[in-house]
Amino acid sequence: MAVRPILKYPHSGLSTPCEPVIHFDEALRQLVEDLTETMHAAPGVGITAAHIGVPQRVTVIELSGEASRLVLVNPEILSFGQTLSRNTEGSVSMPGFTEEIERPGTIRYRYQDLTGTLHEADADGFLAICIQHEIDQLDGIFWLKRLSRLKRERLTKKWEKQNT
Repeated sequence: MAVRPILKYPHSGLSTPCEPVIHFDEALRQLVEDLTETMHAAPGVGITAAHIGVPQRVTVIELSGEASRLVLVNPEILSFGQTLSRNTEGSVSMPGFTEEIERPGTIRYRYQDLTGTLHEADADGFLAICIQHEIDQLDGIFWLKRLSRLKRERLTKKWEKQNT
C-alpha cells in the first residue's frame, strides 16, 4: 500500500472521463488499497482513481471507518429520487474549500466489486451524495461545475490566490 500524490485543481486529469475497468486482477486490488491509504492521508471520505492520475472508473468511499469501506468499480446511477438535498461538498484535489450543492437525496446505482461481480443497490442521505459526487468525478465533472457561475468563480479565485 502506498499514499500516492493527489492531482490538484485545475489539473486536466480531473476533467477527463475515466475508462471502464476490464481487468479484475491484483493490480486493481492494489489500486484500491492505494486509494484507501491516500484518502485517509488526505483526509477525505471519498476518492477516485482520477484523483491520483489513473483514468479508470474506480472509487472508494468510507463514511465511518474501515468496516464501512465501499469500493465501486464501473459505477453508474440507474435512477434518482425526486427529493433534493443540500450538502456541503469539497474535494481532496482542492483541500480546504467547500460549498453547498443540491443533489437528489436518493439514488439507485449499479457497480462491480473487485471480482467483477455486478451489484445494484439503493443509497440515501450522505452516502447517496458521496456516490453522485464521485461518479461525477469519474465522468470528468469536477464538483465546482455543480455550483452557480458566481460561486464557482469566487471559489476558483480564492483557490488560485492561495495556490500561486
